Amino acid sequence: MTPDPDPPAHPSTPFARRATVPMTKEQQEPAEPGPPDHEAPLPPHSAAAEHDTGHRTHRPWSARRTPAALVASVTLVAAAAALFDVVAVRAGRPAAAWRRHLADELATRSLDDVWVLTGAAVAAALGIWLIVLALTPGLRHRLPLRSPAPGLRASLDRDGAADLLRDAAMRVPGVSTARVRVRRHRVKARTDVRFRDPQQVKDDLTTVLDEERDQLALARPPHIVVRVRQRTD
Repeated sequence: MTPDPDPPAHPSTPFARRATVPMTKEQQEPAEPGPPDHEAPLPPHSAAAEHDTGHRTHRPWSARRTPAALVASVTLVAAAAALFDVVAVRAGRPAAAWRRHLADELATRSLDDVWVLTGAAVAAALGIWLIVLALTPGLRHRLPLRSPAPGLRASLDRDGAADLLRDAAMRVPGVSTARVRVRRHRVKARTDVRFRDPQQVKDDLTTVLDEERDQLALARPPHIVVRVRQRTD
């Protein structure tokens, strides 16, 4: 019995082609957009913006609305009164009594007079006050925060920082009460201890408060001073 001859080669060709067609189409199709690769390196400007914290962060400047409103109001009233009197005099009317009295007093009183010296002292004090307001930022109850970019500024209120630090201190075992006071360069924490060794509680408090202060991301972190008092009543 003669064995069947080998099948022709052409019937296997369509199957081979059909098997390779999906692979060819899959390779030619564009890849669908997916989530960004987290391991890809960031652009130079993004990395610099994320890690650049070397620039100085200043406290935000106050608008000084109240002093500006007071100075503007006094200047407006004085200028309006003087202008009205000058216009009245130009119109043929006599000068106001207050302006005549002021001119007489300035002409007759000497420079060493008590009222002249008092007025000069008040004017100098007001001038110094305005200069200080113009040259200082104000908002001393706010603490500047670190920012990744020079144009971005943020601040934290001192009372808010004190609340966060006090909550952190109350989580330390052995602390019954805690009082935290935040200043620009120092943080004072006073706590009462009901149980545990006061020295151990103080060490734990210092560690916890240091960690909480670092999490606040302050531009100039204040120094923390902890005082512990043993309460037995």
